[in-house]
Amino acid sequence: MAKELTDLTTIDLFSDEKRPGRPKTSPHPRNVQIRINKRNQVKRDKNNGLKRVEFKIHHSLFEQLEELAKSKNINRSELIETLLIRSLAKENN
Repeated sequence: MAKELTDLTTIDLFSDEKRPGRPKTSPHPRNVQIRINKRNQVKRDKNNGLKRVEFKIHHSLFEQLEELAKSKNINRSELIETLLIRSLAKENN
């Protein structure tokens, strides 16, 4: 039987991985945990009506957004969403 990294029923196959320090709470390696967590995050966002958007901006603009978001005590994503909503409202008027 092959060892599948995402198979939760084969925990005994991972028993040879003994390391000092804090015990693992997941039998998966870190890169598999990250993929599982990201998949779950995308599902949560989709259920909440959110859509992921990525774009590149110049570093100076990024710094301005960071400073403005900190001054308003909101995160950068919320700030960008607010700015886009205002801009679209002005365009429609």
